[in-house]
Amino acid sequence: MTALAPHVDPDAARLEELGYPQELSRGLHLVDNAAMGFAGISPVVGLYAVALVGLTVAGPAWVWVLPIALIGQCLLLAVYAELASEFPIAGGAYQWSRRLMGGTYGWLSGWVAICAYCAANTTIAYLGAPWALTLVGIEPTPNAIVVTGLVLVGVCAVVGATSVDVLGRVIKAGIAAEILASVGIGLALLLVFRTQDVSVLGGTLGAEALSGGSVGAGMLAALAVAGWVFIGFDCCVGASEETRRAARHVPLAIWLALLSVGVLVILNAFAVTLAHPDLAGVVAGDDPDPVTTSVAASFGSWSAKPFAAVVLAAFLACGMAAQTVTARTMYSVARDDVLPASRFLRRVDRRRAPIGAIVTTAVAACLGLLLGLHSAAVGSLITFGTAGIYVAFLMVALAALVARVRGTWKPSGHVRLGRAGVVVNALAVAWLSFETVNIAWPRASLAPPGAPAYQVWAAPILLGLIGAAGVTYLVVARPQRKLPGR
Repeated sequence: MTALAPHVDPDAARLEELGYPQELSRGLHLVDNAAMGFAGISPVVGLYAVALVGLTVAGPAWVWVLPIALIGQCLLLAVYAELASEFPIAGGAYQWSRRLMGGTYGWLSGWVAICAYCAANTTIAYLGAPWALTLVGIEPTPNAIVVTGLVLVGVCAVVGATSVDVLGRVIKAGIAAEILASVGIGLALLLVFRTQDVSVLGGTLGAEALSGGSVGAGMLAALAVAGWVFIGFDCCVGASEETRRAARHVPLAIWLALLSVGVLVILNAFAVTLAHPDLAGVVAGDDPDPVTTSVAASFGSWSAKPFAAVVLAAFLACGMAAQTVTARTMYSVARDDVLPASRFLRRVDRRRAPIGAIVTTAVAACLGLLLGLHSAAVGSLITFGTAGIYVAFLMVALAALVARVRGTWKPSGHVRLGRAGVVVNALAVAWLSFETVNIAWPRASLAPPGAPAYQVWAAPILLGLIGAAGVTYLVVARPQRKLPGR
């Protein structure tokens, strides 16, 4: 009688080949992973975060920079899809970079990504808190925003610590409401409640005055703002070790997440702009929340709280996804014992969740929220977060390009760009280099009126400090010596 061969999980086997045992619960499917990325990018959160600033610096014409930013990010996604297919592992910025460019470069890439993710967690909670306060009728004072933000961080962390299955279900419920609201409200504003002629989208209404009278400078500032929208898809990569058939599903999920959010963001940006009753007032600084104004003016004042509920649900789903990628990146790096407190950060509990990294992620977000007691300080952190994420993107794309040119990396996963790989990768590096500088460029037009100089220069200053801290740790602790080979 022939004995049956033991079942071999191909995902666990591939992870073993990459040097790690399967510790996390692999319970997500393609739709779950795509939902994670959709929540991380979030059309509602993205639009709410950039509509005011875009209109202020470039007027109604700001909507045209969104497709440009989306196309640029698609270049990066083509490279990410190849990497996610060949290396289906959490902590992409670190794990991919060290395999492509060596331990020192990989560690620094992971360090920048972790710092940027931590700043993003604080940003999401800080910007989401006022919507929770609106629902309960409390004035959004700095103290109230900080306390409410702490609660939101705690809720996201608790859900994330239960199990990946529960996390996936909660996130899908949140984005279901977000999608219905985005599509329904967007189409209604565009087709029924439009108050502006389409020709208004070709003008700036004098917004270029903030950029020294230069329309080009104003549009560049708007393009920097547009870059804030199309990030978060790396949440799909963060959940790689919890996704079934990750080598095939994660690359597809990345594309599904970004393209679906991109369509919704562009639809709603046009809709909100054309439905706003007084665009000149927004440009003049008289309307601090043009999205809500467009909705309330169209549907009536009764819609304010239902709309706030939808936005809050979007922020919660976004916060859960963002904490997930942060915790998984910490866990992934800590497995190689190259971070302070690595033993705690790589701890996995009985639910097979990286509990040590989840707790650390929540604590870091809460500490960041304390800066919310001083608007300039939290504004500096928010500015750094997006710039840091683009630096992490750039480091990954650059590592892939250098490895291709050297011939040390020839993609062998299910997704391969073939002969177009070098060209697409080079274009991705060019786009990311441009947009990283564009986002980090110190502009008074993107800072609040009367902001101190350090807030205007926040991105380059904090990037320099984070880089210096990382290099110092590399020189003193020399964690790269502990890293395994490719």
